[in-house]
Amino acid sequence: MFKGLPKGLTVAFFANMGERFGFYTMVAIFILFLQAKYGMSAASSSQVYGIFMSFVYFFPLLGGLLADRVLGYSKTISLGMIVMFVGYSLMAIPTTMGSGFGLIVLALATIAIGTGLFKGNLQALVGKMFDDPQYEGKRTSAFSIFYMGINIGAMLAPTAAEVISNWILKKHQFFYDGRLPAMANAFLKNQLEDVPGYLAIAQTQDSRVTLATLGDFSTHYINALSESYHYGFGVACFSLIASMLIFWIFRKYYQHADHMGTQKTAAAMNQTTYNEAETRPRLIALGLIFAVVIFFWMSFHQNGVTMTYFARDYTVTHVGKATNLWFDLFGLLSIFLAALSAFYLLRRGTPSMQRMLAAVGVVVFVALAWWRYQGYSGSNLFTPQKFQHFNPFFIVALTPLVLGVFAWLRAKKKEPSAPRKIGIGMIITAAGFALLVIASLGLLSPKDMAPGQAVPLDSRVSVYWLIGTYFVLTIAELFISPMGIAFVSKVAPPRLKGVAQGGWFAATALGNYLLSVIGYLWDKIALWQLWTVLAVCCLLSAAFIFSVMKRLERFS
Repeated sequence: MFKGLPKGLTVAFFANMGERFGFYTMVAIFILFLQAKYGMSAASSSQVYGIFMSFVYFFPLLGGLLADRVLGYSKTISLGMIVMFVGYSLMAIPTTMGSGFGLIVLALATIAIGTGLFKGNLQALVGKMFDDPQYEGKRTSAFSIFYMGINIGAMLAPTAAEVISNWILKKHQFFYDGRLPAMANAFLKNQLEDVPGYLAIAQTQDSRVTLATLGDFSTHYINALSESYHYGFGVACFSLIASMLIFWIFRKYYQHADHMGTQKTAAAMNQTTYNEAETRPRLIALGLIFAVVIFFWMSFHQNGVTMTYFARDYTVTHVGKATNLWFDLFGLLSIFLAALSAFYLLRRGTPSMQRMLAAVGVVVFVALAWWRYQGYSGSNLFTPQKFQHFNPFFIVALTPLVLGVFAWLRAKKKEPSAPRKIGIGMIITAAGFALLVIASLGLLSPKDMAPGQAVPLDSRVSVYWLIGTYFVLTIAELFISPMGIAFVSKVAPPRLKGVAQGGWFAATALGNYLLSVIGYLWDKIALWQLWTVLAVCCLLSAAFIFSVMKRLERFS
């Protein structure tokens, strides 16, 4: 995968993978944590999440300025990892129900600042490696590979969050039930209408609970669940340590690309030939791309907000053996690796030794998947955060396929330009939310429900609606995110590389703030209308980018 590419890309790949594992472990449970521990409404928790995510993606603009003008990329990236470690450590400190919110706000601010120092500059550093003419033609493919590192870390994160959460709950002799946090908070506020129904659910956790002790049970369950989330946040600390070690130990492989270093890069040597008259039209082209991706990220990052609400409140809570293979990452990866081995076994031109290894792989991974399948019960409980491993899994699985399609089109001289791919991606995003529109027809909307009321289990929809949505959104992401990052790296004026990457993240920040607007609408409009708003926004963005395509393709 890394053959023919600079060794610094491998270092960046693994350093980024560790950092993203920690970040997405936190993100997988963050909105659930806010609603459980603090009893926040959908609007309030969405606003907190949106503000945090907007600063996570806004601060890379400031981090880019610091790197471009003062510290250089590697020092700024290192500082960012240290600051993030402090932030995640603060998040991991357990406090009791309803307390410690100030500490959480401080932790979130620290994480956002650290991410701003780290994220954009690592991408800018990767971009610098490909300013060397011998690598220029491989820039887009390299960023797709780099993007896989992000998603391998993100793929493992929800499972880590679930394992930690279930472990802590089991210590308290509880298990996860997505109906309980809202019911417990509503009961403690004297707002719950169906108290007998809540008591029956509580007794599935502890048969000794009575109406007289229901308040104590509510507090105990929320505290236990909150503790499990705090421990989940602590996972990020360990993954950051691994990222730091990788980045620092193998510094020699990327040092030449750090513009504050002692060695001259190809980009630095080429700056003398850069036409300054092109700066303004290049910045305008970048601004147009940024305007479009705002609405992509507003829609895509609903995975941490409204799509998590939908997973918790509207999808079935238990699945059969075959479906559970999708939620068990070990089983899912076994099936994927078996399919990958079968591909190499059947592919023409595969060398004999590789064909033999592929045959062994098919047998081994099919056996592992079957062994895992046999170990499941007839009905398997899963937590809503597990849906968030589908997007990164599909990224890892589909990236080689999508790159292959693009390479095939390139050989035929029919490959779309990066801006055109982004426009196509916006149309695909709209199609993804169209699936949720269909799934939501006939469902009871949050606006029509009383505080703490749970959707009956027998009226919930199949998990495959959300899985299908994640699949379609992943294809859209592959058309938009790595292509957009590569476009920014290519088009940005040489002296503004870090700032330009920061601008990409600033656009993402605005999109993340706007996702809180969609979260606000969660209990204000019908459920199918919510997804329709997102689909329409994506279609309008696609229409806009195609209307300015000539201006953008000038720099492709």
